[in-house]
Amino acid sequence: MDRVKETFASIRQSGRTGLVTYITSGFPSLEITKKLIPTLARNGADIIELGIPFSDPLADGPVIQESTNIALENGVTIDDCLNIVAAVRKDIPDTPLILMGYYNPIFNYGISAFASKCSSVGVDGLIVVDLPWEEIAPLQSACLECDIHIIPLLAPTSAEDRIADTLTIGSGFIYCVSVNGVTGSRQDVSNRGLELIHRVKSHTSLPLAVGFGISSREHVLEVCNEADAAVVGSALIRTMLDSHDDKIVENVADLVSNLSGRKS
Repeated sequence: MDRVKETFASIRQSGRTGLVTYITSGFPSLEITKKLIPTLARNGADIIELGIPFSDPLADGPVIQESTNIALENGVTIDDCLNIVAAVRKDIPDTPLILMGYYNPIFNYGISAFASKCSSVGVDGLIVVDLPWEEIAPLQSACLECDIHIIPLLAPTSAEDRIADTLTIGSGFIYCVSVNGVTGSRQDVSNRGLELIHRVKSHTSLPLAVGFGISSREHVLEVCNEADAAVVGSALIRTMLDSHDDKIVENVADLVSNLSGRKS
């Protein structure tokens, strides 16, 4: 079963807003991450991105960097991230789980071994933030063999030929970055991000998700007038950072149910 394809088909068929959520694996602990993932799904997250902690997260703003640093201090590894997926998959059999991170840890793990382990535990796709598409072939080949989507990132500065070339490689859905720069909550949805949606639509029929700066239900509604889903990360991590450990799951559930417009 292609969970990503089925999920976006459901979103389009029902005409509802789609929601993709991001959390950092192992922040504030592995056990809380395992509790959070089913909670996100129950409260309206259609797809869940799990960040792989990395020491030099170039695209991450200060909020996600703080969560990454805590996860690294906890000693969280790629194997821990994969084991999280294995642990929760039986509880959310239909929810796509996407690993998001940087290429260096994947390369050092071993590309083929990583893709194989992703497939065996139930990972549906990868977003590799810093891997140029000109160098994607080894990872793409390994992922194709294991039925793992490689999900491209496109920015407002992406040229038309770059967009077209990227879309020949990516699958699952397209992640449109709404602003230039790093992640972080913002007051308004970027007009350049909305313009990017229209540019990308002319090249593909794949679903589009828009992220970087989405932090409210109003943002989700605005984005989903044009795209299939909104991606929320920093606002979730900020809520977690501001919560006591025993309140994190409850507070995140409240935020996600508000963002999705759906109740558990």
